[in-house]
Amino acid sequence: MDADAYQGFTTELTRRADADGRFRGLVALGSMAARDYLPDDFSDHDFFVIAQPGHAETLRQERGWLPRAEEVSHAFRETAHGVKVVYRDGHLLEFAVFDLEELSWARVNRYRVLLDRGDVAARMEERAQATARELQQTAPDDAWLFGQWLTQVLVGLGRHARGEVLSGRSRLDEAVRLFCLLLARHVPASEASVLDGLDPLRRVERVYPSLGRELARAQEGDSPGLARALLQFAARELSHVPAFPREGVAAVEARLRALHG
Repeated sequence: MDADAYQGFTTELTRRADADGRFRGLVALGSMAARDYLPDDFSDHDFFVIAQPGHAETLRQERGWLPRAEEVSHAFRETAHGVKVVYRDGHLLEFAVFDLEELSWARVNRYRVLLDRGDVAARMEERAQATARELQQTAPDDAWLFGQWLTQVLVGLGRHARGEVLSGRSRLDEAVRLFCLLLARHVPASEASVLDGLDPLRRVERVYPSLGRELARAQEGDSPGLARALLQFAARELSHVPAFPREGVAAVEARLRALHG
């Protein structure tokens, strides 16, 4: 969906919500919010609907309020509040429907209020601040993150060698996620503000372009190669961090050599 079509869909969605008395608010999320970055040809529409009392469940189940409802090819209930919709052209909607009180379940970072019939903007700001506090308060320390990263690499290698290729790769993919979390925490970058506190893999290639390309190439290869790359990248990018597990990394490197040369 190009930029004009994307904006046209957003405009039509907002118009329909404004004309429907069941809507108390509509909130754009992620790239749809157009805050730190704009949507591109690959962006989906990600949003919250805030329903008037008594209408939330109906809006979760109905599809007629959506733009181009006749072009929906698949829709399903992802969570108690959330729905995903796929159009025939492959465009994706991810949305959740809450009443005002149910917003307390939501976690929010980037957002833009498109429709507010009472207290929506205030509640969204409250949720954004609460999410930031929660992420800060529950963030694991460096020792835990490095320990989890290192042992995921080790277990991934062992399972791959045993023949559990799929399970081993899933462990190494988790190690990639942990590595990116540590990277965002300890390696400054000029565009670090566009990283996603709720998903450490989002926009890594934009913020760390050279490393992002290296990591992407490593993920395209086999699991032992990915493990080797992760150990090398961590030593290069994160060894300045006091909690960096030097002896542990050396032990896993030795295990990698024993298994795969």
